[in-house]
Amino acid sequence: MSGAASGVRVRLEPWEDSAFCLELLRRVNSAEMTAHLGGPESEEQILVRHRRYAELIGPGAGRMYRVVLVPEEETVGSIGYWEREWRGASVYETGWAVLPPFQGRGIAAAAAGEVARAAAAQRTHRYLHAYPSVGHPASNGVCRKAGFTLVGECEVEYPLGTMMRCNDWRLELWPPA
Repeated sequence: MSGAASGVRVRLEPWEDSAFCLELLRRVNSAEMTAHLGGPESEEQILVRHRRYAELIGPGAGRMYRVVLVPEEETVGSIGYWEREWRGASVYETGWAVLPPFQGRGIAAAAAGEVARAAAAQRTHRYLHAYPSVGHPASNGVCRKAGFTLVGECEVEYPLGTMMRCNDWRLELWPPA
């Protein structure tokens, strides 16, 4: 699965239960990368996350991916979508991480477009949501560039046990019938 935004081309590769994918999770687990998410996770939490990502493959349940920059063929981050209950409805949620040397180039927005296409192809949930912290301008910019609509501010529990003030961005995956 591949796509482009602003001249940037990416390909999404399904997450695997591999040392390569586990090392990618460790690389995005820095203080810099997790500043808006409650800080780095422990090694045990990273291992649990890796297993959860690798097992997220059921029909309609969602999927995690490595983001590969094309034509360089370099893995530059991760993105995925998964089911969640939101305000009385089942929706998909998305989240991403792009390694610092590759940020600011439109990679996350290109990947978000690709993950939206993958979620839409499931025909399971009509909406894809993203919940970046209100204080994270880069992630809010990704939502804007990827065509999401700002619904408003909200509280989301992340990490577990901590409420975070977020923006609720929503993308309609297909038009109403």
